[in-house]
Amino acid sequence: RMCGWATLAFVLWGIATVWWVWIATPIGPITAIIYATAYNLTAFMSYHYVVKRAPRALAYTLFVAMWVALEWWYNSCDVMTFPWMFLGHGLARDIWAVQWYEYTGIFGGALWVLVTNLSLFEIWRTRSATAKVRGVLIATLPMLLSAVLFFGYEPSERYTRIAVVQPNVPCYDEEREASNIGNTAENMRDLLADVSDACSFVLMPESATAYLPNVGSMDEAQLEFYAPLFRYMSGDASSTIRYVYGASTTRYYGDSAQTSTARYSPYYGWYDRYNTALLVDSCGMVENIYHKGRLVIGVEAVPLKELFDLFEVDLGGISGQLGWGEGQRIFINGDVALGPAICYEGLYGDYFAGFVREGAEVMGVISNDGWWGDTPGHRRLYDFCRLRAIETRRSIARSANTGISGFISPRGEDIGDRLLWQERGVLMADVELRQDKTIYTLYGDWVARIATYVAILSILYYVAYRIRRRNHLVD
Repeated sequence: RMCGWATLAFVLWGIATVWWVWIATPIGPITAIIYATAYNLTAFMSYHYVVKRAPRALAYTLFVAMWVALEWWYNSCDVMTFPWMFLGHGLARDIWAVQWYEYTGIFGGALWVLVTNLSLFEIWRTRSATAKVRGVLIATLPMLLSAVLFFGYEPSERYTRIAVVQPNVPCYDEEREASNIGNTAENMRDLLADVSDACSFVLMPESATAYLPNVGSMDEAQLEFYAPLFRYMSGDASSTIRYVYGASTTRYYGDSAQTSTARYSPYYGWYDRYNTALLVDSCGMVENIYHKGRLVIGVEAVPLKELFDLFEVDLGGISGQLGWGEGQRIFINGDVALGPAICYEGLYGDYFAGFVREGAEVMGVISNDGWWGDTPGHRRLYDFCRLRAIETRRSIARSANTGISGFISPRGEDIGDRLLWQERGVLMADVELRQDKTIYTLYGDWVARIATYVAILSILYYVAYRIRRRNHLVD
């Protein structure tokens, strides 16, 4: 009975949280809710089973450790992963309370939420003064530490100016045809004309070039072919600005498949298609390429791809398996190093921190949030970037096709104005450059790794406890 009620609770929670994904792909929320319910239910039912057969302290420890560990395992999957509903992400709008994420990341937040709830449950269950004092300390001490970190933060002495562009182009073909705003080269040129020459980087959104006429997916071996187009949009060949364009790129292999994600065409053989960030100079030449390394389940990454391939299932449209990036890269302009994260990568703290480990002094996020309409989707994506800023203590410049574009400080606060849903324009801001690395940046999801060991030890302890009980060695 408990399993049924718990399943219902977790399913309803998932529907209330990620219903909006249905607008882009119906299979998305269904898959996400199934997997989230599975790992939540596993942790909860483990507690429910153990607490009736072993000391309550052991059941509590197993519950917390297993919940955090299962979130981490799920987060570490290449394809079957959707970290939207993680407990630590639920505090994205409460940056005043979670400045200590620079030490623990979101799994420290999950640990705090779970232990706080258990302490409140103990207050309700026992009504004891000890439980009340313990509950107050557990709930308030992390927030007091957060206040100390927030007000004690020392800004860097180095700054750079960055511009973000939001062209506000509808994602779907029928909407673009009905819209008066076309993402043409002239449209881009008009927006970029407002950019100051003092900027080191200009961020264009994810898929910025894919909507340009006669462009589509760019051949990586012939990127110089597009130099006149890039140069026309930038409008100033003498500038020292570097432009970060979101693009779809294609890499051709010929007669042999060189990766597990390669597709085959009878016209030009095997190839991979990537979600890409291009670093372009003012002359239109591509200086660096970064391929997205964390792909969106069901749209960019096909779950159980081997099974689909075996039965020759074609998902069609924009769906299908894109190529995986080969690690984080840094875009350089003079003495400024920028990490070019793409959209969904802003949900993965350890992966995001990888850009900083590679030397990023400031982070850029390019995104395309229009797939879900004016729903909580694009607002939460922006909020999650606040947590990434705190975890790494890096400023973030975010450029969205439409959604929310703006700047976030290393404390998770907004810098200046933002461009909101269906607003078009350009924003510029002076943002901090930092070279120091936080504990979380250096060690990643260490809280979750420890939780995994604790969960395993708790299970072993429970087994030993039950064996001793059967042999009458304990009361």
